[in-house]
Amino acid sequence: MMKFRFRRQGADPQREKLKQELFAFHKTVEHGFPNQPSALAFDPELRIMAIGTRSGAVKIYGAPGVEFTGLHRDTATVTQMHFLPGQGRLLTLLDDSSLHLWEIAHHDGCAHLEEALSFQPPSRSGFDGASPPPSLTRITVVLLVAAGDTAALGTEGGGVFFLDVPTLTLLEGQTLGPDEILRSVPEDYRCGKALGPVESLQGHPGDPAKILIGYSRGLLVIWNQAARCVDHLFLGNQQLESLCWGRGGGTVVSSHSDGSYAVWAADAGGAVTLQPTLATTPYGPFPCKAINKILWRSCGSGGHFTIFSGGMPRASYGDRHCVSVLRAETLVTLDFTSRVIDFFTVHSTRPQDDFDDPQALAVLLEEELVVLDLQTPSWPVVPAPYLAPLHSSAITCSAHVASVPAKLWARLVSAGEQQSPQPASSALSWPITGGRNLAQEPAQRGLLLTGHEDGTVRFWDASGVALRPLYKLSTAGLFQTDCEHADSLAQAPEDDWPPFRKVGCFDPYSDDPRLGVQKVALCKYTGQMVVAGTAGQVLVLELSDTPSEQAVGVASVDLLQDREGFTWKGHERLSPRTGPLPWPAGFQPRVLVQCLPPAAVTAVTLHTEWSLVAFGTSHGFGLFDYQRKTPVLARCTLHPNDSLAMEGPLSRVKSLKKSLRQSFRRIRKSRVSGKKRAATANSKLQEANAQLAEQACPHDVEMTPVQRRIEPRSADDSLSGVVRCLYFADTFLRDAAHHGPTMWAGTNSGSVFAYALEVPAASAGGEKRPERAVEAVLGKEVQLMHRAPVVAIAVLDGRGRPLPEPYEASRDLAQAPDMQGGHAVLIASEEQFKVFTLPKVSAKTKFKLTAHEGCRVRKVALATFASVACEDYAETCLACLTNLGDVHVFSVPGLRPQVHYACIRKEDISGIASCVFTRHGQGFYLISPSEFERFSLSARNITEPLCSLDISWPRDARRARLQESPKLSQANGTPGIILAPQSCEGSPDPAHSQGAETPEPPEATLSPMSLDSATSADTTLDTTGDVTVDDVKEFLGSPEEAEKNLRNLSGDEAHACAILIK
Repeated sequence: MMKFRFRRQGADPQREKLKQELFAFHKTVEHGFPNQPSALAFDPELRIMAIGTRSGAVKIYGAPGVEFTGLHRDTATVTQMHFLPGQGRLLTLLDDSSLHLWEIAHHDGCAHLEEALSFQPPSRSGFDGASPPPSLTRITVVLLVAAGDTAALGTEGGGVFFLDVPTLTLLEGQTLGPDEILRSVPEDYRCGKALGPVESLQGHPGDPAKILIGYSRGLLVIWNQAARCVDHLFLGNQQLESLCWGRGGGTVVSSHSDGSYAVWAADAGGAVTLQPTLATTPYGPFPCKAINKILWRSCGSGGHFTIFSGGMPRASYGDRHCVSVLRAETLVTLDFTSRVIDFFTVHSTRPQDDFDDPQALAVLLEEELVVLDLQTPSWPVVPAPYLAPLHSSAITCSAHVASVPAKLWARLVSAGEQQSPQPASSALSWPITGGRNLAQEPAQRGLLLTGHEDGTVRFWDASGVALRPLYKLSTAGLFQTDCEHADSLAQAPEDDWPPFRKVGCFDPYSDDPRLGVQKVALCKYTGQMVVAGTAGQVLVLELSDTPSEQAVGVASVDLLQDREGFTWKGHERLSPRTGPLPWPAGFQPRVLVQCLPPAAVTAVTLHTEWSLVAFGTSHGFGLFDYQRKTPVLARCTLHPNDSLAMEGPLSRVKSLKKSLRQSFRRIRKSRVSGKKRAATANSKLQEANAQLAEQACPHDVEMTPVQRRIEPRSADDSLSGVVRCLYFADTFLRDAAHHGPTMWAGTNSGSVFAYALEVPAASAGGEKRPERAVEAVLGKEVQLMHRAPVVAIAVLDGRGRPLPEPYEASRDLAQAPDMQGGHAVLIASEEQFKVFTLPKVSAKTKFKLTAHEGCRVRKVALATFASVACEDYAETCLACLTNLGDVHVFSVPGLRPQVHYACIRKEDISGIASCVFTRHGQGFYLISPSEFERFSLSARNITEPLCSLDISWPRDARRARLQESPKLSQANGTPGIILAPQSCEGSPDPAHSQGAETPEPPEATLSPMSLDSATSADTTLDTTGDVTVDDVKEFLGSPEEAEKNLRNLSGDEAHACAILIK
């Protein structure tokens, strides 16, 4: 018979109010480099830069902290972008030939980047001359003329159309067809050939009525739009790629498909110019690739800059991605590791200046942004305060360190500055300085650590909106890798021509896959850290302010112990270098622990107060005393049938037959169990009883939801011995009267091992403990009923709070734990959370997440949530990310559900695997190989952009705002912008400003809207993470389950919105 348990009617309104003060979900900002960039624009007046992507995202950047995002409704590639100078408005062209006008507008005291208007060119006959097919209506190039009020559109059919920008409507009667141009061309040049598509449109520097038009065939035309006539013709015969005006309009520079460029005199007499004054192929005489874009910049000190992309010798260097910078006799070929998208120079645009005098060159590549200082003779790279490529080597793991002490922070910054010293002669700082960051200086410093495939660990300043690189640790120098021979070949001197110069830090190729970093842990109070890798290497390092030369101790730990019959079929261990090795300032290795077999490390933890490091692999776990450099414990967790664990992640000999055999066994078992659960003779009686119970139950009383039946996992599943988590705690394990050091380990088969440790106590006031050996004794062993993998373990003190980190209590940096009341241990598995009392290890409370919600746990963390209403009130809760991408928050130690939000798409398996929580209710996850999405679960602790931007709109551009603003054009990470609109004369507009230069209150500028990320819609990752077979199974779930999850998700989102937008 079905049983019902009744709860009290309704919810506690006081608790619901408290939840609103503690919890709120926001996707706040996207850190890193935009995925798959496709277009670039720069506003020289506002000094802001825009990047468009293939997914239709528009990201605008200014000074560090000034950034916001928009998203086109259709997922289409942004091919071109153009700022309306000084107006904070942007015109974008997509690959479907649609035009979109973006601007910053106010709504309820908030400012957003919004799509104001859009324009789709008509696909009808006659649009492009004499009845062309609809395909010729494709727009190839856009030019803003007449201070941005009009746009000229060049098309594939050779026609030029004119568009009114404020309304995005075609100007009738001003269309310029190719036939009108051909009438002015000499007869011998026509030869019956078409002009081809419009390749380039450039406005005259001194006369807005004149436009330079370049056709694919090579013809250049200066067209006077006011007089509707051709001013000048340049009869080029080489296929055109791009055009550029010289300062003042006396020179025209054209680049061509054969790798040449030509300089034409625009102020020469006559209406037709037959030959250029200069035509050269910089990397000739052999066939070269096309010069895709060229810039010509004059200098007051004499000479000029010629900057172009492409043009390399086709046979020898046709696969190189290059931008060449030429001034006088100096030529540098900038050699990048990814494709060049676009580039621009930061130079003087004031009409009263006679010269361009470029200060910097910004090059947008497919995987990074590089800025060069053109004022310094060596043209050095300017360090970027944001937009650093997180994926310069593929990210394999990540960790967050909160509340970093100021001393450690200063030491990290100093070590990072010594890694990349700037030339003394370089005085140029970051040139993209538009807007003002109004966000307050963060009270606490946060570090984001990312481990990479090439064996490096990068340290990022994650305190604010801009993710700033601080320091890079490389572990490859400790090992002899397979790439050393290749390096010696690469160091062979290349030819002097072309004069290549390697630029940029994106390097997708790993020297040795065994170097990949799998786990990192950092002690912020002692400057010690542990880095564990793919080949079983566990490296203990310590921060040093000075360079040194020292040998690194090496120790091995055999995790198989006395097991027989197992043969490791995976990769070999890395060979460490011997003898003293030079180490720069920063983290320097102290000891290397090698796990045997050399399988990838799956868990690691560090306790600097006890000088112990624990590590686990798919074979077992070990404990190492890095002060005495001796192993303390090794425990094998392999099941007799765990043959798959012996083949390693890099092995190609995994048994496909075994995997298929197990799959068929599971299918057969499920069919048999289904038959056993068939309707029995008394099933009708049970249904009748259930109906009677339902009729007797009042409808307004909340009932406990029906739990799903969870089948126990098989004990002989492959990889059941994988160690998933390790944990150190000072707690009660042997008896209730004496507490001491303990170590806990959880495995993939639901086993938990607890060891009591005998650690010699340090003398009073001393930092280091005595040199006596550490001993470990198995105290408890717990086997979870359903054998679900153990994701995390944490010990709670007598008040139900998590234990402090090493040195926090002893140095009075945190409240000492309550050692009087009874302790408890929280064990989080993939299916449920359970609290056990200590030292008896008896069940106290539990929450069956899989049974109630139909999902599995992927990531958990204990976080502190501070109240927005009361400064001193905070709660410690358990944050959990599931395989469906939902985030749940539970109270501790009661394990009562508080809130849950839809955070990540369930199809984004790599994003879920990469998620990391912070201690104060925030989190990060990868939305692309190069971008972290930051989100907040806390109503108080939110990191999002808050900035100001001074813009000036022409009076005739001011129009009534549409009543229905396109909210879908916003993307998450859209910041609040405080605007100071100005009139044509530059004075503040009284309609928008209450006083002179008085910003709105910061509270009124935060955006209440946040939508899914621009890059999270259809992006797949190739990163290493905890992706299991279960993830793929759930991704391929039945349509009925998907529909049910969608209904639940919609209801939850509606409930969350009712709370947030109240």
